[in-house]
Amino acid sequence: MQFSVTIFSLALFATLAINAQKSYKKTYYDNGNIKSEGWLHNNQKVKYWTFYYPNGRIKKEGHFQKDKPIKYWYFYVENGKKQSEGHYVYGKKNNWWIFYDTLGKINHKCQLKDNLKNGYCLMYKNEKLVSAKKYKFGEKIKEWTDFKSFKKENKLSDLL
Repeated sequence: MQFSVTIFSLALFATLAINAQKSYKKTYYDNGNIKSEGWLHNNQKVKYWTFYYPNGRIKKEGHFQKDKPIKYWYFYVENGKKQSEGHYVYGKKNNWWIFYDTLGKINHKCQLKDNLKNGYCLMYKNEKLVSAKKYKFGEKIKEWTDFKSFKKENKLSDLL
């Protein structure tokens, strides 16, 4: 009997110790509005976090792992319209990122690798593709000023 009580006590203690390292954190602006909220583990941001402007609107939201942004994130301007969105891998922008104009329409899309343009950047006007550029490790290597010439020289499957 003593042995099973000891095992139970150790298991309970271990569970409490693990949970003590996790907490849900909220911070506030001086005006009382929420500034940020999300999970901490060992004082590092983990899981889903949301950050706010002083007016209460969302500023950005996404996942963390060990204080580094990961997965898909959304960024907004103070009036609530989307500013940009895209993927993070271990704290760095990767894959496709989408950027919006002040009306909330797509302005351009870029492929990124470790925070650098690496692949295609597609420019839009009135929701129509107007030009494209290709980058390698942040350096522009080619530019097209119309969709027809871009399509002629590139495989559209490269845009996936």
